[in-house]
Amino acid sequence: MAIGIATIGRAAILRETLVEVRAQSRPCDRLIICATQPSDVEGTITESPDEHMVFTKPGLPRQRNKILEMAADCDIVLFIDDDFLLDRDYLAATLAAFEVDPALVVTTGTVLADGITGAGLSAAEGRRILAEDSGRPHPEMNPVPSFAGYGCNMAIRMAVAQREGIRVDERLPLYAWQEDVDFTRQLAQHGTVARLPTARGVHLGTKTGRGSGRRLGYSQVANPIYLMRKARRDAYPAAYAARRVLGNLAANLLHALRPEPHVDRRGRLRGNLVALGDLLRGRLAPERALDL
Repeated sequence: MAIGIATIGRAAILRETLVEVRAQSRPCDRLIICATQPSDVEGTITESPDEHMVFTKPGLPRQRNKILEMAADCDIVLFIDDDFLLDRDYLAATLAAFEVDPALVVTTGTVLADGITGAGLSAAEGRRILAEDSGRPHPEMNPVPSFAGYGCNMAIRMAVAQREGIRVDERLPLYAWQEDVDFTRQLAQHGTVARLPTARGVHLGTKTGRGSGRRLGYSQVANPIYLMRKARRDAYPAAYAARRVLGNLAANLLHALRPEPHVDRRGRLRGNLVALGDLLRGRLAPERALDL
């Protein structure tokens, strides 16, 4: 079992995440960190033969595909964001689920708190949430069917990805809005996807390193439409794409006059509108976000 972390420009928070990775009750067999330059991993490098650092050009899909290359001989690869704190038994619970159910192709953990929906959480706040949760009873134990994996913490069965040639779509640039849904929905055509109540963690939702609001706003429209158009069977349904596009457009319109301090709503809205204009002109493409 390997853990893969793609990171850029967030060495301080990566160090916090690695504390929890290295404290797992069932350690990973390989830790692969894919960065873009040495400063991304400053203070994180050890001499452990099971920990590997690799560098590539920026872009979450490209970085995650590099991790897949380096984990080609592994059974399970768990992708986590560089700001996701794992409960101590997260890996043990994930591995047990894959061993019990051979049809399982993707798991995603139970997120106890998600800072991406607000101003973000500090590492201290994340650890407090984990500590409080560890003392509570968890009546829900069995895997729960899930539409897709959540990119901040998703594990895949490598044999299926390799057999079917499934990789992260590198046409989705930068932060790659919706790459996790596309990737895991492709895998879902060949097995089951489940959320694991026993694999728990906290997504800090750190705001640094996430790029401009205009670019994200463009991707909020362009990426779902592109993924819907390329999808095989019902991998990325039109109704799902419509909800993503319309939901984000509505949220950006609603908050544009009085935006939250931690969200560039006006930038996102401008990006939404540019993408809609490109859609009408017949030139909508995910890569065009790079021009904004």
